[in-house]
Amino acid sequence: MDKKALFISKGAGFMAGTITSTLKNAGFTVITAEPELKVLHEKKDVADLIIIYLGDYMTESKDALVYLSDLVREDEKSLYLIGFKEDIEAFYDVAPETKVVKEIERPFQAKDLVVILDEYENKVNSDALKKKLLIVDDDGLFLRSASGWLSDKYHVAVVNSAMNAITYLATHTPDLILLDYEMPITDGPQFLKMIKSEVTTESIPVIFLTTKSDKESVMTGIALKPEAYLLKSMSSAEIIKAIDDFFEKRK
Repeated sequence: MDKKALFISKGAGFMAGTITSTLKNAGFTVITAEPELKVLHEKKDVADLIIIYLGDYMTESKDALVYLSDLVREDEKSLYLIGFKEDIEAFYDVAPETKVVKEIERPFQAKDLVVILDEYENKVNSDALKKKLLIVDDDGLFLRSASGWLSDKYHVAVVNSAMNAITYLATHTPDLILLDYEMPITDGPQFLKMIKSEVTTESIPVIFLTTKSDKESVMTGIALKPEAYLLKSMSSAEIIKAIDDFFEKRK
């Protein structure tokens, strides 16, 4: 594996130096960056592992962090957060829909970071064998929650709108799309019609996963011939089983 890490921090303090040294000792090439939009755009392709060392700069760097959140979601990069509990909470206030692999609360020891990096390598290797899911939903909290309980068995990417999903599908082909029904601008049924009308995406299977349980919505959704119509009121275990069963039947 090409071991490169993009380490983002504001300034060069003792702890930031310790983290970069630990990464290098673990065999990573470390590329450092300030949390600035222009800088992150220039370095967006240098590594698939991104580590943010959080601090009180987050409000003033909101645009950069939101950009980074979109980058992680759309390019399937692995993001780790390091900071005090209140820093981590503040980060989600700035970029609530960010997909994070792990939160590392301060204080911590350097050896703890080494363990996490080992987990990252194992994750990258195991992800290559996992089925790929794309979750399309405008609810950021649900995206984080669903990604959390699906990631053990599947490689999960998330987007918060149909238009972002279209952008994602231009360069990725998931094995299954989990689609919300009710979204602003372009809703689930409209999105499903769009991808079924394109040769490059028409064969991607779609399962509705939504809160819309009224008869009209259900009938409209089913008429579009998704693989299934699941409700978010189901338990996570029930949803995972439904996805497992779908892939099992396709073997």
